[in-house]
Amino acid sequence: MTRIIQSLAEIAGEYDTIFCDLWGAVHDGQRAFPSAVEALLAFRDGGARRVALLTNAPRPAVMIEAQLDRMGIPRAAWDVIVTSGDAAQDAMLRGVVGQRVWHLGPDKDDSFFTDLPPDLPDDSPRLPITRVPMDEAEGIVCTGLFDDMTEGPQDYLTVLTEAAARGLPMLCANPDIVVDFGDKRIYCAGALAELYQQLGGEAIYVGKPHPPIYQLAARSLRLDASARIVAAGDGITTDVLGAINEGLDALFISGGLAFDQFGPDPEAPLAQMLDEWLAGRGLAPTYSIGRLR
Repeated sequence: MTRIIQSLAEIAGEYDTIFCDLWGAVHDGQRAFPSAVEALLAFRDGGARRVALLTNAPRPAVMIEAQLDRMGIPRAAWDVIVTSGDAAQDAMLRGVVGQRVWHLGPDKDDSFFTDLPPDLPDDSPRLPITRVPMDEAEGIVCTGLFDDMTEGPQDYLTVLTEAAARGLPMLCANPDIVVDFGDKRIYCAGALAELYQQLGGEAIYVGKPHPPIYQLAARSLRLDASARIVAAGDGITTDVLGAINEGLDALFISGGLAFDQFGPDPEAPLAQMLDEWLAGRGLAPTYSIGRLR
């Protein structure tokens, strides 16, 4: 049975680390959630506990850091930022989709190819990567839609059918299907990867709920097997499933993507509705909270 809590402080004493989602948990893509920021500041308590911000954003951590600065989220609220983009860069530079790649994504994600980490974990070789048109590519790096404000996956049916027929593997830099950008719900790279698989193509995932991003977070914080970690987020098939697969306690933020499923007040999910919804998905997070606070 999932325990509904009213604040992160209720369980903070049981953990020394939190892996916390960003979009839907700490901000909505435009504005920070003040109560969530305060909760992380209190959890961290001057550095007594550790906060890793885990996001499926397809951009390097330095870009997310700048975004949080613009939103006024203090750096004292977190220790490290780990992105799906970081993990995907790691995979790309190892050559998982070849060295000649077609970038499927917006211009704002160009930093994925230019703002590269100074080194790779475990002294892995760094392969030179060249961006080329799709008809010259060995593989695809998908960071999102070209225009996520106006387009959907079906706009890519023709080009993805062609790519699948050519047998091009796709590295998906953001497994999220959708996110809420302010009041608008938009598609992410995960929606294109899902369609690509339906068309017979191969998709490679590194963000939540897949292991590479959690492994990168643990290395970034230098955690060992004794670490007491809770993972928080509003994505049932990303944050919650990923935490459970990694053997971590999960804190489901029900007032995020699924805010309208648990009664009239997103801040106060109704227990019966929450239990029925979770049972229908075969998942039982350790805790649930309306909004992170």
